[in-house]
Amino acid sequence: MRTNRIRLSPPRRSRYERALLLEAFDSNWIAPLGPHVDALEKEFAALLGVEEAVALSSGAAALHLALVVLGVGSGDEVLVSTLTRVAAANAVAYTGATATFIDSDRATWNMDPDLLADELRASAQRNKLPKAVIVVDVYGQCADYGPIRKVCARYEAPIVEDAAESIGVSYDGRPAGTFGALGAFSFGGVEGTADDGGGMFVCNRRQIARRVRFLASGANDQAPCDQLSEVGYDYCPSNLLAAVGRGQLWGLEERVERQRERFEFYRRALADVPGIAFMPEPPRCRSTRRLTCLTVAPRAFGAASEDVRLAMEAENIEAAPIWKPMHLQPVFSNCRVRGGDAAKLLFQQGLCLPGGSNLVEEDQLRVVNVLRAVGGCRPITLDIQPPARKTA
Repeated sequence: MRTNRIRLSPPRRSRYERALLLEAFDSNWIAPLGPHVDALEKEFAALLGVEEAVALSSGAAALHLALVVLGVGSGDEVLVSTLTRVAAANAVAYTGATATFIDSDRATWNMDPDLLADELRASAQRNKLPKAVIVVDVYGQCADYGPIRKVCARYEAPIVEDAAESIGVSYDGRPAGTFGALGAFSFGGVEGTADDGGGMFVCNRRQIARRVRFLASGANDQAPCDQLSEVGYDYCPSNLLAAVGRGQLWGLEERVERQRERFEFYRRALADVPGIAFMPEPPRCRSTRRLTCLTVAPRAFGAASEDVRLAMEAENIEAAPIWKPMHLQPVFSNCRVRGGDAAKLLFQQGLCLPGGSNLVEEDQLRVVNVLRAVGGCRPITLDIQPPARKTA
């Protein structure tokens, strides 16, 4: 009989979600919008310290509407982090604009501030500045917003912060999602805070938030009949799922701490394994460590990251490659890229280990010993772990 499957990032429920969901169900307010949607928006805005939060059906919807309200359209250019899930690039395509991808900084795995500055400088020389810059906070960790904000301000390029995976993340003590003109979050199950769907748009301008709400609810004019003067979208969230999202927020800090503990277990247990390097956490950042992300140097380790993933799968453990950069995706092959080698190497050598906050140590040990076996290292037990490897 095969052992139980260890999932990459299963959602963790608390007593809050069930109580709020039953309350919403019993109220018979199930259709899109409702009191739990209103409450989720207020609680989310308070958590981040922003003026406005607009609940939507997905984080992708939040990114799309962010570009719409910035006036992005056909013929425009938007700079986008190349190491990302596809939602950010798709949002650009939805508007008819063209994406130009910016490579990663190895210190954060996020958008490289120097390459961004190079691209903005070149754009100014061409007299065609981008309409927006979508900076993605990769794997629950902020980009280096000090230099990024400075250079974007110099060229008057508005930042849309894709903080989809970064609820609970901070940079210089400030919450993720608040470093751009507009911010977008996801509540999807793979993002660490799960209401089985949904997203949030945030900003500090009431007029923009009102505009987003109008477009998300179909852009119906104030009229006794269904009257439409412009194209709208069906991006309204469910009252039921908003109730679950509220419960997830209430237990957020505990969940983040558990995820960080899981990461530290992996770091200690693999400290003596050659060729393994973990996703760095710069001093100014506090990551959620939603997943344990690492790279495998084949020559030093003795095998490739894909060998490790396949060995995990053979033991009923779900692991995943680091995202394939957008500039390597066939659908965006006609888009320009500034740099590209850093993100490409992360994809080629990167691996995500299971990191859910409800992962128990016994299961983590299974993961660790599969990886150690592939690299030819002796197994360990829960009470005997190798000493931490010194880092420069």
